[in-house]
Amino acid sequence: MIVTYNWLKEFVDCDLPPQELSHLLTMLGLEVDRMEVLGAGMDDVVVALVEERAQHPNADKLSLCKVNNGKEVLSIVCGAQNFKTGDKVALAQIGATLPGDFKIKRSKIRGEESFGMLCSEKELGLAAESAGIMILPENLTLGTPVFDALGLKDTIFEIGLTPNRADCLSVIGVAREVAAKLGKKVHYPGLEVHESGAPIETVASVTIDAPELCPRYTARYIGGCQLAPSPAWLSDRLRAAGIRSINNIVDVTNYVLLEYGHPLHAFDYRLLSGGKIIVAAAGEGERFHTLDGQERVLTSADLTIRDAEKGVALAGIMGGGNSEIGDNTTDVLLESAYFNPSAIRKTSKRLGIHTESSHRFERGTDVAGLTRALDRAAQLVAELSGGSVAKGTIDVYPQPVEPRTISARLEKINAITGLSLSAAEVEDIFQRLEFTVSQTSPGVFQVTVPLFRVDLEREIDLVEEVVRLHGFENVPTTMPNAAIYSHLPSEGQQLLSLVKNLLVGQGLSEVINYSFVAPSSCDRILLPQDDFRRCGVKLLNPLSDELSVMRTTLLPGLLETVVKNISFRTLNQRIFEMRRIYIPTEGEELPQEPIYLAALFTGSRDLEGWNQAKGGIDFYDVKGVVENILDELHVGGVSYASDELDPYFHPGKACRIVAGRTQLGSFGELHPSVQENYGIEAPVYYLEINFEKLVKARGEMGTAQVPSRFPSTFRDIAMLVPDVTAAAEIVACVKGVKAPELEGVEIFDVYKGANIAADQKSIAIRVRYGSKERTLTDEEVSELHARVLAALQKKLNVTIR
Repeated sequence: MIVTYNWLKEFVDCDLPPQELSHLLTMLGLEVDRMEVLGAGMDDVVVALVEERAQHPNADKLSLCKVNNGKEVLSIVCGAQNFKTGDKVALAQIGATLPGDFKIKRSKIRGEESFGMLCSEKELGLAAESAGIMILPENLTLGTPVFDALGLKDTIFEIGLTPNRADCLSVIGVAREVAAKLGKKVHYPGLEVHESGAPIETVASVTIDAPELCPRYTARYIGGCQLAPSPAWLSDRLRAAGIRSINNIVDVTNYVLLEYGHPLHAFDYRLLSGGKIIVAAAGEGERFHTLDGQERVLTSADLTIRDAEKGVALAGIMGGGNSEIGDNTTDVLLESAYFNPSAIRKTSKRLGIHTESSHRFERGTDVAGLTRALDRAAQLVAELSGGSVAKGTIDVYPQPVEPRTISARLEKINAITGLSLSAAEVEDIFQRLEFTVSQTSPGVFQVTVPLFRVDLEREIDLVEEVVRLHGFENVPTTMPNAAIYSHLPSEGQQLLSLVKNLLVGQGLSEVINYSFVAPSSCDRILLPQDDFRRCGVKLLNPLSDELSVMRTTLLPGLLETVVKNISFRTLNQRIFEMRRIYIPTEGEELPQEPIYLAALFTGSRDLEGWNQAKGGIDFYDVKGVVENILDELHVGGVSYASDELDPYFHPGKACRIVAGRTQLGSFGELHPSVQENYGIEAPVYYLEINFEKLVKARGEMGTAQVPSRFPSTFRDIAMLVPDVTAAAEIVACVKGVKAPELEGVEIFDVYKGANIAADQKSIAIRVRYGSKERTLTDEEVSELHARVLAALQKKLNVTIR
């Protein structure tokens, strides 16, 4: 928000120098980001009189002038044609520095000396464009600095407001703050609207079809207006605030916007079909041309202002090109309304339009003060254009908004702020802020907040107002009373940390990705249309379309990370993420949020080196990581199944992890189509485990067993089995032989190929026999071994080789 020192002083009696006022505003929470003095260093640009103008002897388009600066007559060469002898002009004398660091020096132009320069508004930084030099009023004193003579010396404050302080998006709003701090009264503009002619209801009507989006709409009619350039005082104020002057009617709406903080819009009444205003939602897919010449495609969520036939404005954001004020405008309908901040914010963001109006409406304007802004604008339009204001105001306000009343306690205020204020001091602060206050009991205030303070909702907000007005610098410095508590991490946190450290110890690096993904990520990992994981929670206000859905799996984020790392030539990657996913549940408002462990492996098994083994990461590297996790958490009864895999796994190169009857997760190589979708050439292996199920499946740490003093005996078995028989079935069958002397079994060879049927494979196992009490005899081992062979042949129908 930009305000000027002189404009501010029109509303509050403030004798503070600009520098002190800047500090005061900052301490009130209205931080001054920039302070600029208009006309600073421009005292060498003075009022001068053109006493003589003659043709330059050596140039057809130049003039040779004699100019009186009040002290002497100087010879000036000038190229402008819009002045004559006797005009008073702005003379930049030798030594002056104009905007843009342009220094005036004595010069010779086409053979004639020039002792200065006659300046235009553009050269003085007073206008974006100008047709010639600046012609000054005749009553100005020669030699007076131009900025002093015209009253243009001022100080501009650029205030960086937080979004909650919508009330200070106006000069009056800032003046209210200064007045409250200094204990002054605000001098509000006098409103004297001289009405004449027929009642406004005979020329215009207003209907609100969407009261939830537009609770109040008011309008005034001014007829017989004459479009003209704005007077200097108006254009100068707008220019100081960074707004270009257009014409007297449009400039008034911008001026009142800056003054009151309430946006207005002026329609060319002759372009409104039937003189009707209808506030309604746009049609789905409706196309509308805004004032900037752009065609906008609207939705049913966008609020529009319409006449009897068409849309004429995008409510609260920008008017339409089909009803704008133009050179032939004579009759004007002024709009002053209140629009739902959320609706304006969504439309503004979706269409990528940000205007002075939308900036205020989306933060919340004063629903009670919009008629004051309307009357102020009607008064100025009539004065500056010679128009006449119709009798009355159209005010459609179906459900008036009541001011909010908040309770505040003196004890609470002093406890939070560390102050020792009295009830009278607090009540005085509230009254200076224009709040209505009463005490229901000693030290208990009932505060009615005016509607322009949309940011105040709770008691703590009033506490902030008290300390803000009393002065942050007056808050005593005290040490807080705080107890220090030591909380041990919960069991779940400990297990989470345990697994993370285990993975890091195996060479994996943790990554943290966004919880949001693109809707298309489900297609890239081959999830079918009926998969429940496609029903991610959609964000109402996403960062972008590519981050608009809450993730239901960690895989897309990890793949994006791998792709990015590969683009930086990091080809060997072992990364993991342990985070929540978000799975919608039918009939529930909130999704389930289980924690998952997911990891991706790609590249070489070992770092490059002359003595390192060659080869890439494979299925069994990932299986080793899984087994280490299961062993660390003492998860027993684990088996692996290659059926019912997720579609993003490579068939035949992946499996499920099952503990008892609970599926803990899956791991294996990703489907080639997934790798192709992400542009990854090397094989990628993926591991995912439901961490919460893993924790439930964990067991107790077993007791250590004393190793036997007696030697063990090994027997090998080579057998032919059907190709579909899993190796785990063979191990389980051997362990199923109930004998304490059977100490262990392991597979040491698998063979398929020559001399073996295509539907069979050869598997070799080694069985270990032993006892803790004695050395087994050969006969005892042979008897046990025969039982193992019989079990294999009976249960699995193997052929012993």
